[in-house]
Amino acid sequence: MTKPPILNPDGVSVKGCDIIYPPAGQAGEYSALATNPYRGCGNECRYCYVPTVLRMDRKDFDAGAVPRRNFLAEMEKDARKYQMLGITEQVMLSFTTDPYPPAMHLLTRQVLESLKEHGLGICTLTKGGKRALRDLDLFRPGRDAFASTLTSLDPAFSRKWEASAADPEDRIDTLQTFHDAGIFTWVSLEPVLDTAATLEIIRQTHSFVNLYKVGRVNYVGLTKTTDWKQFTSDVLEVLAQTGAKHYIKKDLQPYLPAGYANPMRVEQFRAAEPFVVLP
Repeated sequence: MTKPPILNPDGVSVKGCDIIYPPAGQAGEYSALATNPYRGCGNECRYCYVPTVLRMDRKDFDAGAVPRRNFLAEMEKDARKYQMLGITEQVMLSFTTDPYPPAMHLLTRQVLESLKEHGLGICTLTKGGKRALRDLDLFRPGRDAFASTLTSLDPAFSRKWEASAADPEDRIDTLQTFHDAGIFTWVSLEPVLDTAATLEIIRQTHSFVNLYKVGRVNYVGLTKTTDWKQFTSDVLEVLAQTGAKHYIKKDLQPYLPAGYANPMRVEQFRAAEPFVVLP
């Protein structure tokens, strides 16, 4: 007889599930649940820490995304357990890869469809820009979210750090398209590679971005040479000026004012517009 699934103490994840899983550490600040359909990526981000974590040669990681063996079938086993326990949390794609990498991303749509079929919400975090528009029809205003990482508004600067990712304008246009379709949008302002650029991103995008998640760069020279206390002060000022909702990640939290309201988990969906009966 099959044993019934058991909820973990976090109240969201299911014991024994490692395809749909609760991310830990810095990743855990972004989402309560996640899944990673591919091995490798292809965006060629110089700051990426994932090859080290996965013990992959960086050249192999950057060569492109490869679907994980039997991924969909294995993920659906986990999804059924979440469904049995009535878990409807968003599952984020992805932390160790991009759901819309430069070449291979056909599996992504199947994954999103399956998560929805099993009652779960969906969220994608990508540098793929317009490649994500193929799946716009799957996103529901009252349940799901679309996110993009932005490090600069300058395409030349972006290509220096993220050689094969979509240009910033492409990512920004895609965010606006999802927002205009009623989908909750958020931006990962991590890593911060240029503090002035990060502030300008907020100024230019806050009208169609529902939430910013801000974290410094790690594992590169800029980590030690940037004045993170001053940056935190500056970014809080711009966030206040624009009225933008935000979460400041743990690596910058030591510089927050005492008692600063900084909730890590907020509802990442947009409520339906109220129905108004005209006279």
